Amino acid sequence: MSRYLAFALALFAVTLAACNTIAGAGEDISKGGNAITNSADKAK
Repeated sequence: MSRYLAFALALFAVTLAACNTIAGAGEDISKGGNAITNSADKAK
């Protein structure tokens, strides 16, 4: 039972870390898109 619990906790921790990493990447991509949009608007 304790091995199962340890595995479940480790899996949960990895899942949380992955979610935070993906969320951060999404924010970076969004900021990049906004920068491109702003540059295109200024070039008009």
